[in-house]
Amino acid sequence: MSREGFPGLRLCMVLSSMAPLFLLWAIRGTSFISSGYFLAFCAAMVIGPIFILALRIGVAARGNEFRTLITGESRDTRDHILVYLLTMLLPLYRPDFATWRDVGASVAVVCLIVFIFWTMNLHYMNVLFRLFGYSVFIVAPYEDNNPYSGSESWTLIARRSQLPAELHIRVLRITNTLYLERAQ
Repeated sequence: MSREGFPGLRLCMVLSSMAPLFLLWAIRGTSFISSGYFLAFCAAMVIGPIFILALRIGVAARGNEFRTLITGESRDTRDHILVYLLTMLLPLYRPDFATWRDVGASVAVVCLIVFIFWTMNLHYMNVLFRLFGYSVFIVAPYEDNNPYSGSESWTLIARRSQLPAELHIRVLRITNTLYLERAQ
C-alpha cells in the first residue's frame, strides 16, 4: 500500500506538469469557445496548480518539515521525459476545438493523461523543475531503518547531476515520498 498521501497536492502537481499543454491551447485558441473564457480557463490551469505547489513548499519550509535522509541507489528520471513529451503532445492531435465533440475528446484525453500520471506516480514530472535547474531522482531506501525513508523508494528533486549512494542529505518534505533539496 502506498504511503504517498496528499491526494489534492498530487493532483495539482499532475496538472502543473501539464502547464505547457494549457499554454499551447491558449496560444492556439479556438473559434468555438469565447476567447475570454478559454484564455481564463487556460491561465487558471497554468497558474493555479503551480501556485498551490509553491504554496505547499512555503508551508513545508515554514513548518520546518526538513528531514535528513540517507540515499540508497538512485536513478535519474530523464528517461521519463519521453513519456512526458508524448502525453503532452497527444492532445494536440486536433487542430482546433471546432465542436463540442472535439472539446469532449480533448477533455477525455486530458483525463487519461491525469489518470496515467496519477497511477504511475509521475506527478513529479514538471518542466518547471527542469527550467529552474533541478533534476529528479528515484531513490531506493538505504538499509538503516530510517523512519522517514522506510522501505519504499522515494523521489528527490535536487540541483544535482548525480546522486551518490550513502549520501546524508537534508531535504524538505513535499509529500510523504517526494522531497526537495533546498537550503534551510
